Amino acid sequence: MTNAEILSHIDHTVLKPDAKWESVAQICTEAMQYHTASVCIPPCWVKTAREAFPQLNICTVIGFPLGYQTASVKAAETKQAIEDGADEIDMVINVSALKSGDSETVLREMRLVRAACPDAVLKVIIETCLLTESEKILCCKLVTEAGADYIKTSTGFGSAGAQLEDIALFRKHIGSDVKIKAAGGIRTREQMEAFLNAGCDRIGCSAAKILFDGV
Repeated sequence: MTNAEILSHIDHTVLKPDAKWESVAQICTEAMQYHTASVCIPPCWVKTAREAFPQLNICTVIGFPLGYQTASVKAAETKQAIEDGADEIDMVINVSALKSGDSETVLREMRLVRAACPDAVLKVIIETCLLTESEKILCCKLVTEAGADYIKTSTGFGSAGAQLEDIALFRKHIGSDVKIKAAGGIRTREQMEAFLNAGCDRIGCSAAKILFDGV
């Protein structure tokens, strides 16, 4: 797998709480130059990035990073992001509700967010480090039922990030139309290639620069 091929699956990411516009603009410029799948940036910078980079594929995050906002708030946040120019939405589920056995709330919020971005790519972050295997399997079913495009492992803000064994588990239990995004702790070329070979379609990371040489 060439560096360019890997980059075509990368969501080039900057989500640090203290990220300045200069940092966001830099990864947007790099994404255009090296043809990454998208940039993933904070919602507050989506409109500015869209104006500065009209051809760029822009992803942003919803309910980030803890996920315990109400469903209506997540839907409103999604609607605003789409109006500002986002092409892709990465939403965090309400892990608290899931852990409490309230899968209906989790499904409802997914459906509300899906309805708020019907033409956008929707990725659902389940924060695997907080879940049991049975809860991960349940999430696969809920993500599929809600009509999301991707299931995503992690925010990168949890106690652990993407794990290859979770990708194998997802592949067994997600619907045929659902893809996989791995994120969190992926910092080397070897890790990126391993996750793609395991069945991921997207990699979310801030380490894409290691692939720029020779592209």
